[in-house]
Amino acid sequence: MGYASRREGAADRTRAVRRVLWWVLALNVLVAVAKLAYGMLIDSVAVTADGFHSLFDGASNIIGLLGLGLAARPADRDHPYGHGKYETFASAAIGALLLLAAWRVGSASVTRLMDPGAGPAVDAVSFVVMLVTLGVNIVVTTMERRAAVRLGSQVLAADASHTASDVLVTLGVIGGLAAVRLGYPIADPLLGLLVTVFIVRAAIRVLRPATGALADSAGVEPEDVTAVVLGVEGVLGCHDIRSRGTGSEVYVDLHVQVDPAISVRAGHEIAERVERAVHDAFDDVVDVIAHLEPLDAYQARKTATQEERGLL
Repeated sequence: MGYASRREGAADRTRAVRRVLWWVLALNVLVAVAKLAYGMLIDSVAVTADGFHSLFDGASNIIGLLGLGLAARPADRDHPYGHGKYETFASAAIGALLLLAAWRVGSASVTRLMDPGAGPAVDAVSFVVMLVTLGVNIVVTTMERRAAVRLGSQVLAADASHTASDVLVTLGVIGGLAAVRLGYPIADPLLGLLVTVFIVRAAIRVLRPATGALADSAGVEPEDVTAVVLGVEGVLGCHDIRSRGTGSEVYVDLHVQVDPAISVRAGHEIAERVERAVHDAFDDVVDVIAHLEPLDAYQARKTATQEERGLL
């Protein structure tokens, strides 16, 4: 697949991710309204907190849509590498919202522990409402995770983790409602605290890859690139392999060593073959720059030094 085709594929991918996020946003809003309304009706801190958590899901969908809109903009003078990192920024924002949700659920649970009161008024309708919303959340999480893998989308993967934490919250709430029904109202805030821990764990899972992308962690392993490059005819060595980018848009540059006696034209052709080979070997690579060098004593020392440092 050529560069132009790869760019067209990226545009199609962005549109597909947007469609998924719009559907998820609609479902999250419906779930949030149902939980908030019923939680306030029966005076359950756990159900109400779960409703707020679902609202955060909807907010994360909106942030994801905004991030994708910015990420889809083409490269320009001020952004020669394009705007792909806006999707990573959106993923980081989702992680921040997860932490905010954890604080909201945790603080509400502590408040209820200090003043438990009579507890929520739990009946059969309570379980029906929570089980229906649980089913919706499971469908949303499954759909988003499959789409994230298929489309290579960080923002969908992050949002799926966010929604999965909502599933954990809802399971905890259902357990708390059952305990309250059996005469243990203290279970409502206690389970709220337990769920807070799971939400924080989900936030860490979302923030870790986003942090790696923002810190320009390697997009592909140098040894994998080396194996591809050394298989190109005319290449005698390579070093200074660098890569950066998100899971779906990786940029690679490297130094390629060739016979010093060949012509500039021949060396340029080898460099172009290297760029095509790396581009074709890794689905996420959208751009490759190969810097040509003659393999003399100086270049041989540079390569040996990088091998000793474990960089190749």
